[in-house]
Amino acid sequence: MKGAQAVAACLKEQGVDTVFGYPGGMILPLYDAFYDDREIRQILVTHEQNAAHAADGYARASGKVGVCIATSGPGATNLVTGLATAFMDSIPVVAITGQVDTALLGKDAFQETDILDVTMPVTKHNYKVKDVRQLVPTIREAFELAREGRPGPVLVDVPRDLFLKETEYDAQKPEPCTHGVPDADFLICVAEAAHEIVRAKRPVVIVGGGVISAGASREVLAFLEAFHLPAVHTLMGLGAIPRSNPHSLGFAGMHGEKAANHAIAAADLVIALGSRFGDRQTGNIKKYTQNTKFIHIDIDPAEIDKNIGNSLGLAGDMKVILSLLMKNEGGSAHTDWWTQIRKWQDAYEYDYQQNRLTVPWAMHQIAVSTKGKPYAFATDVGQHQMWAALHLRVEEPRTWLTSGGLGTMGFGLPAAMGAQLYFGKSRRVIHVAGDGGIKMTGNEYYTIARLNLPVLSLIINNTSLGMIRQLQKVMYKERYIACEFDYPMDYAAYVQSFGIAAETVSTQEEFAEALARALEDQDHPRVIVLNVWRSFVEPMIKGGARIDEFVEFK
Repeated sequence: MKGAQAVAACLKEQGVDTVFGYPGGMILPLYDAFYDDREIRQILVTHEQNAAHAADGYARASGKVGVCIATSGPGATNLVTGLATAFMDSIPVVAITGQVDTALLGKDAFQETDILDVTMPVTKHNYKVKDVRQLVPTIREAFELAREGRPGPVLVDVPRDLFLKETEYDAQKPEPCTHGVPDADFLICVAEAAHEIVRAKRPVVIVGGGVISAGASREVLAFLEAFHLPAVHTLMGLGAIPRSNPHSLGFAGMHGEKAANHAIAAADLVIALGSRFGDRQTGNIKKYTQNTKFIHIDIDPAEIDKNIGNSLGLAGDMKVILSLLMKNEGGSAHTDWWTQIRKWQDAYEYDYQQNRLTVPWAMHQIAVSTKGKPYAFATDVGQHQMWAALHLRVEEPRTWLTSGGLGTMGFGLPAAMGAQLYFGKSRRVIHVAGDGGIKMTGNEYYTIARLNLPVLSLIINNTSLGMIRQLQKVMYKERYIACEFDYPMDYAAYVQSFGIAAETVSTQEEFAEALARALEDQDHPRVIVLNVWRSFVEPMIKGGARIDEFVEFK
């Protein structure tokens, strides 16, 4: 068969049923193969960056490898931000890009770009196929690499003429990922870690995104219960264990819940599960590590001791490691420690009794209205993202989609679209964005409307780049510049131009009524624009301070 047909066959072989892309001359042979093979649903987006974000959202929601395709030159370079987003958050994505014919490589042909060098820092691996006989093996290897170990994006660049050449294809089943059997030295480290957990007086577990990637939520819950441990979530770890579980203290970090941050600061032992100790999580690293021991469990050996030195590192399959740890006795119930934690929770409980429309209040109304029902949440990046992390209640893995490591404005809407295409009618996606980010990728409302995807989208309109303004208040003496959108925009009219029902609200009563209408309409996309006052996300750690030292806003 032709190379393009072989690629399509490989995609099906790898379990792919949906790809996101935008055509161009060098990738057209693959689109032509899709014309004859309708088993793969190809989603035409409005911009290649959105194709990468949609594939990312699909992967986060499904646990499968997301796939995006683009043509050479600007098509390929437009994927870069999306690939970097997936790379920073360890999301499995395969990108297939068309390239100029092999005879034209290196001759500055029309739309020729060395996409391998461009994407090398933001992919787990990338390939340029130069022999049609290597096309099928390379596609298979790309999927294997994207999935195995620490997941991540892989790019395959294919010259157009290879799509048109004949090649051999023999169907194969993908090999399951396997992990080595722990050796004697590793078992000694596990025993040492168990000993440290039992003797700790004030232990805390950090639940990171790696728990979700490992599919280890049940094992983590069993571990917490066996050792009577409190747990905090990173931004990427939300939903790994239910927020309603009594062991969960909520979101921790730069804008984390005060009780969660106080617990981390007071802990004598921190057990990190699938978390890389990013700077937004730790604050001042010297103060963060003072008088605290660390156990670090991660699939990637490179993460051990990268940000936190001298931790007791256990690199490998999280399920296996946790099962080995639980062969040991659980130890103390930590009664005094839990008493202190509950005091912090009571002292810092958020007061939702407010007399005007705020984003925390709106997020709380969504949490109450969706409790026990099949919803997922996708956010953009900014103040609204932190408010959503603090005030929504994410109960299940793969129902919280956000850009953590790269902090990509514009991520939310195409990611919500990708997730909704995976969920279908089984689960509705609620998308939250700011008025800044929606200007970047709001054109994807066109695709959502065209496909009639029932995404419920909230646009938080505070007429500013809220997080930039917040940083300028805290760090730059309120010298506000390049952060305010004083020229008015009718976001509801913008959304309605795509044929989507949208309404604008400015009061609590208006929002409650609009939310009820939107939740009742489960079959169509809906948008609610929230006109809110400019305000600041609280809590917020002071710059250079310990994780439990907070900015006081006046």
